[in-house]
Amino acid sequence: MKTTATFYHAGCPVCMAAEQNLANALDPLRYDLEVVHLGENKSRLDEAEAAGVHSVPALVLDGATFHINFGAGIAALK
Repeated sequence: MKTTATFYHAGCPVCMAAEQNLANALDPLRYDLEVVHLGENKSRLDEAEAAGVHSVPALVLDGATFHINFGAGIAALK
């Protein structure tokens, strides 16, 4: 059964590079990748915070949040 992997970012170069690498690395038979640009979609900020996202880029996979490098703190996106 496929699950959704959610990648949160803010559009910075670090985020965009991470998005491309993750999109290529995740097994498409196991995961649907949803990409959420929090700079453009601020309505999803509460969801990201509830998932444990403190900075972007971040990947939420199987209920676990993985912070990838540091592009921007979530507070800076509000």
